[in-house]
Amino acid sequence: MSAWRLPPETSADAVLLVSELVTNAVCHTLSVRILCGIGLIADDCLRVEVHDHGRAAGGLPRCEPGPEDEGGRGLLLVQEIAHTWGVDRSPLTGGNAVWATLMVSDRERGTCVDEEMPGAAAPRRAS
Repeated sequence: MSAWRLPPETSADAVLLVSELVTNAVCHTLSVRILCGIGLIADDCLRVEVHDHGRAAGGLPRCEPGPEDEGGRGLLLVQEIAHTWGVDRSPLTGGNAVWATLMVSDRERGTCVDEEMPGAAAPRRAS
């Protein structure tokens, strides 16, 4: 990300997104291998992906953590930090491809274009 000269806060958000998505894949799937990808899909839009062997039909399960719970907030963080995010069937693993886009923070906020990383679905907002 430093080679792309991304602002430090964008890089920190990307690291947090990957961490949360990988943690979910490790904790909630029986994956023997998890693949991560990151790329600029436009000058002002960064995309991260995590591919696992899970099979979350209809999307990822939602969690309503209580105030004393130590976990269950990963996707809530993803939803708050990401510009868009979602889950699709992974053509690489046959499981889930969970992805998120970030707008580069020191540039004017716009929309991420519909370009994509190889094998991934076009960006859309998860519900």
